[in-house]
Amino acid sequence: MNAHDSERRCAALLAHFRTLGLRVATAESCTGGLVAGALTAVAGSSDVVERGFVTYSNESKTELLGVPAALIAAHGAVSEAVARAMAEGAVARSRADVAVAITGIAGPGGGSDAKPVGLVHLAAARRGGATIHLERRYGDLGRAGIREAAVADALDLLEKAAV
Repeated sequence: MNAHDSERRCAALLAHFRTLGLRVATAESCTGGLVAGALTAVAGSSDVVERGFVTYSNESKTELLGVPAALIAAHGAVSEAVARAMAEGAVARSRADVAVAITGIAGPGGGSDAKPVGLVHLAAARRGGATIHLERRYGDLGRAGIREAAVADALDLLEKAAV
């Protein structure tokens, strides 16, 4: 997705959230704030985007989002359980109604047979509602390609969470 398409998609998403009176938070690890950056590239986004958490280290996931260290130890930072806990923690620790979370292995190193480069877990939580999860195995698209694909999927999850 090129920058123009991304901005148009984000503008439409923000307009939808604005119509519903919903605010958004992001909790990002492997994308390092790219989702928040894409959303805030749209003029006027401040009435919808409440805050963004960049929680690259395990400690930051625990300190900023309340992800239990025991959960990370049991499942690993790149897991469905941690993605869900990140999204739920972002809602709990913000004024947002909806949060999206991303944790994964963007590479080029850090992968294993069980958790290869390109494995990304995403989750979206809605205050008072369900948390949805998405697992992606993008393969080794290169660091930038994996991060770009994860941003697109995060926007998809936000759209689903707004329903």
